[in-house]
Amino acid sequence: MWHNNKLVFTTFSSHHAQNSWANVEDLGWRKVKTGATDGVTNVYMMFNAAKGSGRRVNCFVDTSNEITIAYLL
Repeated sequence: MWHNNKLVFTTFSSHHAQNSWANVEDLGWRKVKTGATDGVTNVYMMFNAAKGSGRRVNCFVDTSNEITIAYLL
């Protein structure tokens, strides 16, 4: 399901492989879907850019409640 025009409140990652999270407006904490190392890193960095600049995002949350696609607005 798409969630459009949302703020990113906080982000989190750890030293574990592909462990990235974002706290998105109206969604709460959601994990960035694992499977592609560069993909997880890129989405995580995009969420950090949104948070740092106050820009909003569109993101797709799959049936496992993980973020699979995100766009910086």
